[in-house]
Amino acid sequence: MNFLQIENFFTNLTFFSFFSTSLIIWINKIFLIPLTIKKLVKNYSSKINFFFITFLLIFRWVNSHHFPLTNLYESLFFLSWCLTTAQILIETKFQTEISSILIFSLCLLLTAFSNFFLPIEMKEITPLVPALKSNWLFMHVSVILISYACLIIGCLFAFMFLILKIFYKKSQEITKIPIEINNLSYKFIGFGFPLLTLGIISGAVWANQAWGSYWSWDPKETWALITWIIFAMYFHIRLQSKIAPEFSALIASFGFIVIWICYLGVNLLGKGLHSYGWWI
Repeated sequence: MNFLQIENFFTNLTFFSFFSTSLIIWINKIFLIPLTIKKLVKNYSSKINFFFITFLLIFRWVNSHHFPLTNLYESLFFLSWCLTTAQILIETKFQTEISSILIFSLCLLLTAFSNFFLPIEMKEITPLVPALKSNWLFMHVSVILISYACLIIGCLFAFMFLILKIFYKKSQEITKIPIEINNLSYKFIGFGFPLLTLGIISGAVWANQAWGSYWSWDPKETWALITWIIFAMYFHIRLQSKIAPEFSALIASFGFIVIWICYLGVNLLGKGLHSYGWWI
């Protein structure tokens, strides 16, 4: 078996892990599964998923001799790793189960996209282009993707907050669940936003070294700035005590769409200085 066959085996294994975990969690929420299976999923699902995707990243790192962040294929798996790590943190610190449905379903979509829709050429290890032969590669891209993961989770919590507010308002039931979900949203966005800021600044410094300009209004740069402005608006509204929390949650929900435009949507253009990591 060559490298690509071994990696394909583990990518498929990772996909199956996220698929089976998501399926069991959804079945439990809809039909209720036996308590023993529920405990097994709750205690081990995140750890199993984390093990598979961590092994996959390390395997590619060892074989490529650089951290796997150089194209869309590698970044999708690193983003899934960040989301899985965040899920373990949520389970440990916040004792909430609703996040597992959202995060593992999203990781399933990301691994499915990377496994079955990206061209085989992107999965192959190729020499780094000159612009990527820099220590800024790990610093900039990892910080940006970690910020994306935190912001995405915060946005998902914000969207769930809006859904729960509507549900509990109709049922006339008083509960603290929506407030707790909104607070979790604020915490994750509050952690991701400074990282996004740091990522944009580090990217500007790297761009100056690689291309001779701090800012070129490249499509990726422009949408990163738009993303930053959206979440700056979120904090401005969130910190206004006179404004209902639903408004900031709406901004965060819209920010979820903007993040994906910045991360994936812009890639479809195939234009700009970041085109070496793009799909087409």
